[in-house]
Amino acid sequence: MCVTCGCSDDNQTTITNMENADHHTHTLADGTVITHSHHHEEAPQIHAKIHNTTISLEQEILGKNNLLAAQNRGWFKGRNILALNLMSSPGAGKTTLLTRTINDLKDKLTISVIEGDQETTNDAEKIKQTGCKVVQINTGTGCHLDASMIERGLQELNPPLNSVVMIENVGNLVCPALFDLGEAAKVVILSVTEGEDKPIKYPHIFRNSEIMILTKIDLLPYINFDVQRCIEYAKQVNPKIQIFQVSATTGEGLEDWYGWLSQKVNNSANLISL
Repeated sequence: MCVTCGCSDDNQTTITNMENADHHTHTLADGTVITHSHHHEEAPQIHAKIHNTTISLEQEILGKNNLLAAQNRGWFKGRNILALNLMSSPGAGKTTLLTRTINDLKDKLTISVIEGDQETTNDAEKIKQTGCKVVQINTGTGCHLDASMIERGLQELNPPLNSVVMIENVGNLVCPALFDLGEAAKVVILSVTEGEDKPIKYPHIFRNSEIMILTKIDLLPYINFDVQRCIEYAKQVNPKIQIFQVSATTGEGLEDWYGWLSQKVNNSANLISL
């Protein structure tokens, strides 16, 4: 078991560049990176080594992660790239919000995506349909992305200068909050179908996020969800958190999210010019 976050220690990461999805890379326990395709024959022993590798996570994982995150942050800054870490529980609407954002802002912002899931490239395929660059990171049994995964994902993604990188983390309200990826800000996404008490049940992720996006508000007439109490709980945990109420389906409230994003991009550009 991972001594830091409690996830299984048989985590194996696969990175797939959606522009060349037939090929993907695996990182083995000894640090070896192997790129291969399932459309060609492989020596059985190599294939077994790739797909049955166990990675032992040491106690100092957070310290190592933070060093890599600092390197990632410098990489982003040097290229004037705004990186955001989008976090939520499964089914909160991250991908739907992300695809709507990309489609609505594609004429104003250049957005690339690192998509994190335990398995499948389903969400990356949806994002690819918007026309933006996307790389899929599959964590296997891992419950979060870490800075090392992002470093390798960026090599595949190769985002352009003066752009935005959206990192859609693995669906989980616990472990993603612990791991700095080098992002400029953490964004926690909560849907009205989850219950208004999530900010006090999972306080760490809300405490460390700059904004909270309350999604699926078009469903409020049909469910029992106390918006004001949810906001009070979030402010109780993090008095500085900004909260946007949106529906990616109807578009309601998205102008607030887009305004914050545009301001963040402008602030990033101003810092580079100083």
